[in-house]
Amino acid sequence: MAIDNVMPDQSVLADIRREIEAHEAARAAARRKVMRRAPLFIAVLAVSLYVLARLFNGFADPAEQWSSTPHVFLYVLGVILTLLIWLWTARPVRWKQQDLRDRLFPLIFRFIDDFRYVRGEQPASFDRLPAEMVADLRRPLFGDVISGAYRGFAFEIFELQAQGNGTDGQGFRGAGLAFEAEHPYAGTLLARRQMQAATGFLGKLFARRELTKIETGAKDLDEVYDFRTDNPAAANPSTVGQLASALKWLGETWPSGKPMIALKGGDAFLLLPIEKDYFELPANSAPIDYESHVRPMIADLVALLETAALIRKVGSPSA
Repeated sequence: MAIDNVMPDQSVLADIRREIEAHEAARAAARRKVMRRAPLFIAVLAVSLYVLARLFNGFADPAEQWSSTPHVFLYVLGVILTLLIWLWTARPVRWKQQDLRDRLFPLIFRFIDDFRYVRGEQPASFDRLPAEMVADLRRPLFGDVISGAYRGFAFEIFELQAQGNGTDGQGFRGAGLAFEAEHPYAGTLLARRQMQAATGFLGKLFARRELTKIETGAKDLDEVYDFRTDNPAAANPSTVGQLASALKWLGETWPSGKPMIALKGGDAFLLLPIEKDYFELPANSAPIDYESHVRPMIADLVALLETAALIRKVGSPSA
């Protein structure tokens, strides 16, 4: 689908620009408020610390004026309180950034049916991910989560960051995408990054689930990915070949890391490593521009959903 076909029309574009202008005005006002309040509170704190330090001098050894152990603790406490004051007074600016997302995303993603956006919540689809896809990840943190329907299929996109806990010690940062498969797979079929020898927790997990290792016949993929299934009979050459083709295409088009794919019943999953936030807006100090920030975000989401539209055909006779 051409990107221009889903770009906002002129009336929506005017609404988007009004939202950005209102956000910029509110953010500037919040920043001015911070610049007024923070120095005042920090000055009061500095005077209070100075008075306490002078009092400590009355109990300190003459050779330790301003440098006794209580003084050192006082200085450390002063640094901590200064940081906390700055973070507290700067909260309105950070809230404005999230407020913009809450108002802007429904406007710019109007081409998504049943659109829903949350931030920081675990997506419903994460519990349906095959355990083997996330077995080596711990302490998952979620950013933006968007769900809805596109071209007739339901999907959920989420930003994920997690520490590594597997035999390779690798964590994950990037985007996860769960969507409806066009042709349900009778079991679980996954292509995930190759682990070091199948020992330890992951190896035991594979063994317990009786996942069978399969080969695609593509040497470059078999050396990088671990292909496994709990239903080898369903992993016919056509399905495995389509999965391999999808991975090759992703490897050529995705900017970083090794994308991973899983099929489980009527669900399909895609994990895409990426170093930046997928739905990234500029920092609080930078102005927001439609052409530089909003339009590329729409294009990125459409590209990801078009990728899902192709991958969901894996295993389908019409693929």
